Order: sequence, then C-alpha cells, then structure tokens
Amino acid sequence: MMTRSPVLFLAHGAPTFALEPGHLGPLLEGLGGRLSAPAAVLVISPHWQTAQLRVMASAAPETIHDFSGFAPELYELEYPVPGHPQLAARTAGLLAESGFEVSLDERRGLDHGAWVPLRYLFPGADVPAFQVSLPHGIDPAGALRLGRALAPLREHGVVIAGSGSLTHNLGEFRGPVAGNAAYVSEFRDWVRNAVLARSTEDLIAYRRLAPHAVRAHPSDEHFLPLLVALGAVGEGEEAQVIDGGICYGMLAMESYAWGLER
Repeated sequence: MMTRSPVLFLAHGAPTFALEPGHLGPLLEGLGGRLSAPAAVLVISPHWQTAQLRVMASAAPETIHDFSGFAPELYELEYPVPGHPQLAARTAGLLAESGFEVSLDERRGLDHGAWVPLRYLFPGADVPAFQVSLPHGIDPAGALRLGRALAPLREHGVVIAGSGSLTHNLGEFRGPVAGNAAYVSEFRDWVRNAVLARSTEDLIAYRRLAPHAVRAHPSDEHFLPLLVALGAVGEGEEAQVIDGGICYGMLAMESYAWGLER
C-alpha cells in the first residue's frame, strides 16, 4: 500500500491562464515538484457536467479546447498525458459502493479545467490523468459526499484535485483592468478562513453566509470542486494556502493543498 497522496484545489481561471502563468503558474510548478511520483491525478472540473456520474476511462485522452473567442495559439496547445483505465474502473467501483449511479466513458478527453492547471503542475505530461464528472444539480453537501467517496483512492497513489475558481462571475470579465474588485478579496478571505478553520458546514452554506457569495458565484459549479476536495481530506490534515492572486480584477486564483509535508 502506498502512502496517502495529497488533495488539491486548483484555480484554473480563464483559458488564457494556459499562456499567461501570472502569479499562480510558478507556484503550481513548485507544488508539482513536491508531489512524489503519484500513480495518477484525478480531476473534478466544472466543465464536465453530466446527468449521472461518469468516469473518464480513455487510455490516451484528447486535449479538449472547450472555449471560443480566444487567441489562436490557445487552440494549438496539447497536453498529451496518458489516462489510467484501471484506476478509472476502481474509481467507478468506489462510487457505486457509495450509492452513486456511475458509468465509464472511454471516449472523454480532458477539458480545460483539467489540462490547463495540469500543464503547470506536471509540465512533462508524465503523470496519468483522468476525470470524474460533476452531476447536474449536485449541491455543496452532495459535492462533499462525492469527495468522501473518492478519498480511498489516495491510498493507491492518486492525487485528488478539484479544479474551479474561488470567484467566477464572468459577466464582469472585461480583460485588463485598473484594479481588483473589493468583493473578490472579501469573499476570498472569508473562504480562506473557513478552509483553514475546517468550517465545513459554513462552506456548505456559503451562499447564505459568505459576503458577496451570489456575486462571486452567480451559479456554483466553479465552487463545488472545492467541496469535493474537502470531502477527500482526512481528519487532522491542515490546508496550505497557495495565494495565486487575482486576475482581471475579478478571478481569485487562490488554491489549496492538503496532505503535503511542511
């Protein structure tokens, strides 16, 4: 049995993060260097939502460019990482045992919520990667339950990574801006304090308790991967903050890691 692998919450920001590392990119590169030979990385991204849970079982997942209107060079980027059908099957089994309806998907590739941060975390594309979808209509409590069902994979060398965004109001996306919106840092700070205090119930109820929650997340699919990650975290594991700054004045790039050696 391998030692327990870490759990991550990674901000993937706008697709342009793939070309513009900003403050977070080098931090993720450093984080990847601290992850000792994982068997695979499992990513839960808001950009793959399905009616029921599906697990990506492709042996060679394609790089999906699931965005439009960006610079042509973004569409030329590839992340030729191998998949891991065996671990995908084990994952599906764990989810079924926890009462989820689940199926394998042998054709699905990696969406940009997965491959963009993974390009920084594992630039050599040498760590197998696969995804689990987010079911339509899942709520924060359900996302936490999903993470708990995935947690045993950590004992088999699988890094569990929720990929989202700590704030995600694309209606306010305007490209380069003069400064950061105040609500972004206020919401980020509330979430950071709740994560560090392991205030799980507060995070489940974030839309009611956090300042500016509905403005920060008009819909909560980009917040739910944080709850999935928290569900996979073991008792007593402390969060390490990866302060990725704020992009475009409204995208908080803060990320977290659990289970790392100090």
